[in-house]
Amino acid sequence: MNPIGVIILNWNGAELLRRYLPSVVANNDDALADVVVVDNGSTDASVEIVRNEFPSVKLLQFSENYGFAEGYNRALAQLDYRYSVLLNSDVAVSEGWLKPLYDYMEANSEVAACQPKILSDADRSKFEYAGACGGFLDKHGYPYCRGRIFDSVETDNGQYDDPIEVFWATGAALFVRTDIFLKVGGLDKDFFAHMEEIDLCWRIHRKGYSIRVVPQSSVYHLGGGSLPASNPRKTYLNFRNNLFLLYKNLPVRRGRWVLFTRRLYDTLAWAMFIAKMDFANAKAVWQAHRDFSRQRHRYDGTQPFRSIECDFACFRKNIITAYYLRRKKTYDKL
Repeated sequence: MNPIGVIILNWNGAELLRRYLPSVVANNDDALADVVVVDNGSTDASVEIVRNEFPSVKLLQFSENYGFAEGYNRALAQLDYRYSVLLNSDVAVSEGWLKPLYDYMEANSEVAACQPKILSDADRSKFEYAGACGGFLDKHGYPYCRGRIFDSVETDNGQYDDPIEVFWATGAALFVRTDIFLKVGGLDKDFFAHMEEIDLCWRIHRKGYSIRVVPQSSVYHLGGGSLPASNPRKTYLNFRNNLFLLYKNLPVRRGRWVLFTRRLYDTLAWAMFIAKMDFANAKAVWQAHRDFSRQRHRYDGTQPFRSIECDFACFRKNIITAYYLRRKKTYDKL
């Protein structure tokens, strides 16, 4: 068996498979990796397309849709590759993209996961929102990236081409040691979507491993295909899951302070939606906090005894102040 499984989770994504799978197959090192499509109970032509048009691609079929997190959890447990790449179905890859990631992981045993540089498939000169060149959290749990802060996305001029330690790696193209992925419990299926990879990376840090970005590899992500940024469902999941993320991964005492502050900021966000007469997104913020209050008990007892204090990562800066008041729109200005 090859050491790497490039695993693409699919649910009714026939058109995306036809558009993006050819680049993955054409740029795969057959002596290093298998390309595997994991079908989550699709009812469209996805399975037939893989079988008939991509004979070199392995196919794992589930009889039902387990969702993003649980679908990957089941797939990685069954396929049992030494390294797994969780690759979104809307990602095109570049020539030779796997080798730098593999070589880096082989040379650095303390690294549990890494990501390539994520560029936009719509404009390949720019970083892509979902991960850019490595992710961080600010002191109140807001995620940001090298190459993307809130909605400001930078042009890639090679300014972030050094491999560095990051707090989280994107789930759009996550290269991970399979045994550690399973050891920490995989992706949290209760998140459903959004920020589940940040939660995974935080739990990996809590086990003493590190996360890196390796920009010598690059891929191109379409992004936003399932839920547009303005969709209230996406607003709901982002706000709720961010609260879950903080509650389950911070020590109780520190978590109380961070969550209190976060709720004040979220109230401000709610008020801004109201002022814009965007009542659907305002309702989504309210529902996110309501459901967090109702459901957070499921994470009681998961909290660590101490914080992970990292010079490279989280709880150092207030990204809202830096971005909106000090007008620092790029990572290198922080």
